[in-house]
Amino acid sequence: MERRRKRPLTSDGTKRRRDVILSNGAERRRRRTGKPPALDFDDLVYGIHTVAEALTAGQPLREIHVASDRKKDVTLRALLAQAKEASVPVRFERREFFQRVPFKAHQGVIAVAPPFAYSTLHEILGMPRTGKRLIVVLDHLTDPHNVGAIVRTAEAAGAAGLVLPERRSAGINATVRKAAAGAAAHLPIARVANVADSLRVMKKAGIWAVGADLGSEAVDLSKADLNRDLAIVIGAEGSGLSQLVKRECDYLLRLPMRGRVASLNASVAAAILVYEALRQQECSLNP
Repeated sequence: MERRRKRPLTSDGTKRRRDVILSNGAERRRRRTGKPPALDFDDLVYGIHTVAEALTAGQPLREIHVASDRKKDVTLRALLAQAKEASVPVRFERREFFQRVPFKAHQGVIAVAPPFAYSTLHEILGMPRTGKRLIVVLDHLTDPHNVGAIVRTAEAAGAAGLVLPERRSAGINATVRKAAAGAAAHLPIARVANVADSLRVMKKAGIWAVGADLGSEAVDLSKADLNRDLAIVIGAEGSGLSQLVKRECDYLLRLPMRGRVASLNASVAAAILVYEALRQQECSLNP
């Protein structure tokens, strides 16, 4: 008798449903019954560009499912060649297969990946340096689209890594990977038990912690010196930075709001701060 396995946890700490585990046993059942194996939605990578970036980054994809009506699609030639070179199996599926997943923007391409491989904070801090270090820290953002957009911005700006909490935060799931347009495959991302404690560790390593905040005590962005090793901290949607995290910041930054709206989307604010830091650092190299 096969020993019953315990169900693993999803990124938010809840138990996975029994029907979302993909394993060798599931593949054997597929051959025996003719039914496709169950899918773990958290570990899917979907969309042409996102799957291609995962292959480019050398992620160990288990298999790629492609809609059978796209077999001769010229836009998939490069991706299929990448998969062949990486020895990743490709299965051509009927459209009914893709109706099993809740994601609509899959473009007829879905890859099954192992659970996301997080880095540790110490690994990020120990990476070789070529200039000023820039780390993006998320203080309990729960919207996966915001998290994915910030991952994309951080990677595009050459950040050393991104830090997010283990609880009350979106982890790196399928939606985040898609919103990041493949950037999650290239950016070191650490999950930590406590954001405030992690900021203390970074400050001991010589990194300044700067938090985005709308309070009157915050420094206007136009007057801020970001030409240093920097951790940019972005607060949760709506509530902003927690008090514990705010106290650990060396100073707070305020974006100018000249119109009638009171704030910006978290991912937009993050992009502005990250690229202002990059601008200042690059200007200092080319006076």
